[in-house]
Amino acid sequence: MENTLEIGQIVNSYGIKGFLKVVPLVDNINQYKDFKTIYIENKAGLKEFDVEEVKFSKNLVLLKLKGIDDISEAEKYKNLYIRAKREDIKLEDGAYFIVDLIGLDVYTLDEKYLGKIIQVLQPGANDVYVVKDNEKEVLLPVIPDVIKKIDIQAKRVDVNLIEGLI
Repeated sequence: MENTLEIGQIVNSYGIKGFLKVVPLVDNINQYKDFKTIYIENKAGLKEFDVEEVKFSKNLVLLKLKGIDDISEAEKYKNLYIRAKREDIKLEDGAYFIVDLIGLDVYTLDEKYLGKIIQVLQPGANDVYVVKDNEKEVLLPVIPDVIKKIDIQAKRVDVNLIEGLI
């Protein structure tokens, strides 16, 4: 499992004091208030920054990092991704990191192998797991009637195929 995960993409600078305008890649953008340290990923690797201030504007995060104090310095980070340590990201009960779900084996309750999760779609009301074997692709809505058990350690998901699903 990865130690750090992507939490946002820097899309621009904001103002003249070095704020970064970030598109968040987390379900709850208020989590940004809890981050003390973040990492910016560039070609050389990860660069660590202390978080000085967090503001919100519409659906964007405005982030002030220690050492980025003016617009010209902030613009150097445009289009780069922000990462945080896995343990610093809070998940709601029953929620999982998408990166941990990709590659899990999916079985029906009667032990029929359906394939591996290759993608997680987020169209709106609920997520959808894209499960693929050698021949076909199945879309499974992430709802309690369908997804019965997820075991990250065992790399397995048990599902109930309700009528009309496939």
